[in-house]
Amino acid sequence: MQGNFRKFFVVAIVAGLIGFVAGNAFWYLASPLWIDVEVSEAVSAAQIEATLASGTFTDVDRLHRGQGSATIFQGADGGRLLRLADEFQVTNGPDLWVWLVKHPNPENAADVRGAEYVDLGRLKGNVGDQNYEIPADADLAGVGAVVVWCKQFSVVFSTAVLAP
Repeated sequence: MQGNFRKFFVVAIVAGLIGFVAGNAFWYLASPLWIDVEVSEAVSAAQIEATLASGTFTDVDRLHRGQGSATIFQGADGGRLLRLADEFQVTNGPDLWVWLVKHPNPENAADVRGAEYVDLGRLKGNVGDQNYEIPADADLAGVGAVVVWCKQFSVVFSTAVLAP
């Protein structure tokens, strides 16, 4: 009887640990699909003296979708700003970042990995207007697109090809 109890106890512990790990993995990977993070940042007139480039976000595939605009502004103080706006929205996911990529039209992970990029930081939210300061030392020559990039899985979530 004691042997059966010990066997049951070991099986219960192992099953519980597997369930715990699988449940957490599922929540981490899947919850962004139904949880949106909304942002609503304003932009000041001093930040938008001139428009340097702009583009519209597009879907990468049926799972990774995006819409809205990406605009690079030159400020009166010489600073540069990337603004995601006009009902910006992208499929949410884990570990999303905003990159300015030196590729004319990145369509997949190989295009992004093979190009130089300027990392502007984590995506603040998958819905809404948001601003990203572009470092003063960032060379924007040859930047062809804004990419919402999942670092953890090396996946393109959406791109906006830029035009002057």
